[in-house]
Amino acid sequence: MTEKVIIIGSGPAGLSAAIYTAREGFNPLVISGYSGGGQLILTTLVENIPGFPDGIMGPEYMQMLIKQAKRFGARMVDRDVTAVDLKSKPIKVTVEDQVYETDTLIIATGANAKYLGLPSEKKFMGRGVSSCATCDAAFFKGKKVVVVGGGDTAMEDSLFLTRFASEVSIVHRRDSFRASKIMQERVMSNPKIKVVWNTTVDEIKGDKVVSSVVLKDVATGQTREMPIDGVFLAIGYEPNTKLFKGQLQMDELGYLVTKDEVKTEVEGVYVAGDVADRTYRQAGTAAGSGIKAALCVRAFMQEMEAKR
Repeated sequence: MTEKVIIIGSGPAGLSAAIYTAREGFNPLVISGYSGGGQLILTTLVENIPGFPDGIMGPEYMQMLIKQAKRFGARMVDRDVTAVDLKSKPIKVTVEDQVYETDTLIIATGANAKYLGLPSEKKFMGRGVSSCATCDAAFFKGKKVVVVGGGDTAMEDSLFLTRFASEVSIVHRRDSFRASKIMQERVMSNPKIKVVWNTTVDEIKGDKVVSSVVLKDVATGQTREMPIDGVFLAIGYEPNTKLFKGQLQMDELGYLVTKDEVKTEVEGVYVAGDVADRTYRQAGTAAGSGIKAALCVRAFMQEMEAKR
């Protein structure tokens, strides 16, 4: 049986699309993957989602979205998509040993923050380590934080953090930034920001929360410990788009290219959330694009019905 709509991804974008398409009576099939839930599943308290004045834990919020989607008839498959064929009609989505066919597809596979690869980094994720300054900066009022990176994202995050933190130290492994000139000028002229050149973060220390970082000089190999309250990773994001290489247009960083925000060049295939968003990467903006994709699916299905 051909599905009316399949949604790949179960973060705020995918689940918002699931809620809307389910309420339309499309009975969407959501391929959530083994590690579903998006970036919010890795966070603790989230305070910037509308409707939760006291904040809500990331995993709890995702469970609420799943429950809401299922209430209207969405079905969940907790396995990974291994292949897609966007040229076939209907579209084919392979989930390990099973092939599903669908009239429409919403891609909400998201983007993953790049990490340093330290065991201590995982240990303190959500407890002093963050990959989203705009999400978590308010937790560090009057505290000292480190930003790791040297591109525009690192500059933007550092400037944003100065609104809350008492001191921001940018740790960069080279002796110059790759960020745009204007962003560098803004950072270097901010009295709250200092730069630690030719240095990497070798370890993150603490008890229940982060209390310091071990910095390593890349030239001499010498290490020193810096007392710190938070570590913000700004070394980039990697969109989860490998499944669609050669089938959908991507930009130089691998993000899916859209027209009218959620439409692709393939009829019946739509995109939602961070997989196409290299700028905002917020739960609210992801949810909004998921809703737009769902409404596009509705319009497409109506057109198909009219032609029959």
